[in-house]
Amino acid sequence: MKIWINDIKGDVKIVNGLNHYIGMHNIHKEDFLEFKYLPLSILIFMGLALITLIINRKRIYYLLTLIFVSLGLFSFYDFYKWEYRYGHNLDPKAPIKVPGMSFQPPLFGYKKLLNFEIMSQPDIAGWFYIASGAILVLFTIYEWKKASGKVSPDLYPKNQNILSSKELLKNFKPNLVGSHPKAH
Repeated sequence: MKIWINDIKGDVKIVNGLNHYIGMHNIHKEDFLEFKYLPLSILIFMGLALITLIINRKRIYYLLTLIFVSLGLFSFYDFYKWEYRYGHNLDPKAPIKVPGMSFQPPLFGYKKLLNFEIMSQPDIAGWFYIASGAILVLFTIYEWKKASGKVSPDLYPKNQNILSSKELLKNFKPNLVGSHPKAH
């Protein structure tokens, strides 16, 4: 079974059939409010990232990083709460009862529950989301250290060829016709 940002795919009917025996609730797309607000929040974040690129201010970048990390942490917390309810609020009329045992799936990693083997991990988009957050945080830490003088000036040379986003936009002139300049 795969949980997407706006849907559930895979062998949901089989999972629901197996979960019935231990008293877990059926999984339905309609039970996830996240499928409605997560796609919108990602689009809003992408728009904020573009605005941050154009405005080119550190405070806005720090705010963007805070929003991104907060959204990610809230999403993990929300999913953990759903998994907890899903694995602990069991139907007392279930055919199979194991006193004192919960069937909460792991947020990350592997878990064996009776005869059920569960592996929970992000798919490719989830890994990109995590990597993006890590990159934002690393650059934020670097910028803070650079501003406080804790980073060696040699690490950030002054004669660099990096342009700001405003300079990039101002100097952008696509060469649609003609040849490329020769390398020297």
